[in-house]
Amino acid sequence: MALEKSTELLIVVTSFASFEDAKKMAHQLIESRLAACVQIQEGVYSIYRWEGKICEASEVLLSAKTVADKWVDISNFIKSHHPYDLPEVIAYAPEKYEAPYGKWVQAEVK
Repeated sequence: MALEKSTELLIVVTSFASFEDAKKMAHQLIESRLAACVQIQEGVYSIYRWEGKICEASEVLLSAKTVADKWVDISNFIKSHHPYDLPEVIAYAPEKYEAPYGKWVQAEVK
């Protein structure tokens, strides 16, 4: 399903060190209507370079469903409420999705 750019769906992804931090963010995103649905996935293992050192950490992945019009707001919200100094904030726009689901997401973030 293709919609006008402003209402196209986005899946916004970020990661956390703890389930509790991810759950807190999920509730904030839903309550503020920045996301219609948030999924939390435990068991992510990350290897990355930070400040010149190779680091390894268990993380929790958060995926928030929203629309393109909310990108700036949700990105700014995550960055300002995230415990990491430099949080991952990445958005994917699914090429196809079921129309009723897309309409539900749009209605939930109005």
